[in-house]
Amino acid sequence: MVWFLYNIIFAVGYTLMLPKFLLRMVKRGGYSDGFMQRFGCYDPETLSELERDGKIWVHAVSVGEVFVALKFMEEIRGGNEKQLFVLTVTTSTGHDVALKNMEKRDVLLYFPVDFPFAVKKALGRIKPSVLVLTEGELWPNLIRLARDRDIPVVIINGRVSDSSYKGYKALSFFTSRLLNRMNLFLVQTEMDAARLIDLGAKKETVHVLGSAKYDVVSFDKDGEGKAWSLLSACGIGRSDLIILGGSTWPGEERALLKAFDVLKKEHPSLKLVLVPRHAERREEVESELREFGVTYLKRSTMDDEGNSPVDVLLVDATGELKDLYSCVSVIFIGKSLTEHGGQNFIEPAFFGKPIIVGPNLENFPVAAQDFLSREAIVQVDDEDELREELKRILADSDVRAKLGNKAKSVVNEMRGTIARSVELISKL
Repeated sequence: MVWFLYNIIFAVGYTLMLPKFLLRMVKRGGYSDGFMQRFGCYDPETLSELERDGKIWVHAVSVGEVFVALKFMEEIRGGNEKQLFVLTVTTSTGHDVALKNMEKRDVLLYFPVDFPFAVKKALGRIKPSVLVLTEGELWPNLIRLARDRDIPVVIINGRVSDSSYKGYKALSFFTSRLLNRMNLFLVQTEMDAARLIDLGAKKETVHVLGSAKYDVVSFDKDGEGKAWSLLSACGIGRSDLIILGGSTWPGEERALLKAFDVLKKEHPSLKLVLVPRHAERREEVESELREFGVTYLKRSTMDDEGNSPVDVLLVDATGELKDLYSCVSVIFIGKSLTEHGGQNFIEPAFFGKPIIVGPNLENFPVAAQDFLSREAIVQVDDEDELREELKRILADSDVRAKLGNKAKSVVNEMRGTIARSVELISKL
């Protein structure tokens, strides 16, 4: 009866949300080719690839989780060339990143909608030896039907946000049944572990390992070279001071442009690179660039060799942010000033760069504490503080070096979660 009720409620909720999903698909693009994969339907070429035995199914929602998944796949494969993976994603941006970075022998698919018929078809085609879910992806029908087939189910880099905990707690009669079917919860913090156990997970299945995102970043000499070529093509040189807004959300580009407008008078060589979290916002951001009267180029339309020098580069593309982190003077991390949640600041920290964040870092509670307790990132409350901190950091190369070194040391200290995860999963 519990599962019957869930399927009724999910079907109604999915139907009500469908117009929003379809609109997002149209705006972001990239969904149409694999749309039917969401219902467990695959083309003949994909079906042929799925015939191979011994696959591990790893699911990641979007870009951040995809990099964790790829690093996990690399670690568990080790020297075993026969080990194969099926990686599923939810978003088109995650799909693009996975396609560019994963091994060609592995299979990339869109995640099936959590209807019994779609999940059954996907499980029947993929036939995984283990199902690995990243962070908080608890899909009831997938977990239930996988365990009915004796497929172990694992969460890696798991976390339980405040809102998720409240929601699961309100449905504890259902949540406990779901969590009891899981084999392993490899979570980030003691709080995540306590919440899962309180919700019904068996204590012996829960392990606190830290954040896997410390393990994901690595230096790519070729990537850094490409990033400098991109910057050079629009007149941004190695001697320039460069502010980068990474994974910005509405309102944050404006805050950076306001600061840039003031600071440019003090630093004539100052440049600004904006990388919105969603590339489809390019027209909105471009409108603000015109409003501020700055010279700018869009990544999607620029010539890689011959462009007039500009003050601002708008990167309306995916997959280039990480390499740009290694080239700039100071970084602001988005979805932290005008939105809630925060984006990943561990990646730029690896490159030893000074990092500024807003007050909202709910998506990274562990890492936020790690960095703030060591004064390895600068946190501001509003756009006025953002401007003043940018001013302070840009004015002193020693300050930039000190902040960057602290940030990098935190990353180096916290690595090792994925290796410990693989050790525990191997016992299954």
